[in-house]
Amino acid sequence: MTGKPLRLIGVGRLKIPFWKEAAAHYRERLARWRRLDCTEIRDGDAALPVDKRNALEGRRILEALGPQDIPLILDERGQELDSPGLAALLHRMDQEAAGRACFIVGGAFGLDQAVRDRARRMLRLSAMTLPHELARVVLLEQLYRAECILRNVPYHH
Repeated sequence: MTGKPLRLIGVGRLKIPFWKEAAAHYRERLARWRRLDCTEIRDGDAALPVDKRNALEGRRILEALGPQDIPLILDERGQELDSPGLAALLHRMDQEAAGRACFIVGGAFGLDQAVRDRARRMLRLSAMTLPHELARVVLLEQLYRAECILRNVPYHH
């Protein structure tokens, strides 16, 4: 069983080798079962005030969305799912949705309201604040874990 392709849009490049390697590790594992297209959006100018920086990043995110993308944003105010809950969400989207799930991870200062307004669903990885690089890696690991749950692969305990 191969699920529909997924997409991840993240603000900023993963610069530190540790994060790059961790992300690549889970992308490679996930690729056994699902195509994952990753798009990195250039971060806003660090000299800009946070609201203007977020607005600029938000415009870039919205411009990157394709007509088939179903935006699912990671936001501290979003719904927190457990791993089986994420697996169930992916399964439902495979069965029901006409497009592809597009997970969006904001930059260091989160997401602009325009991106939140466009989201089909808001999810959060934790009640704790995570650096955006770590959030991206955790999301990739959880997507891999969800696929293992859906396929009864003994990774999830």
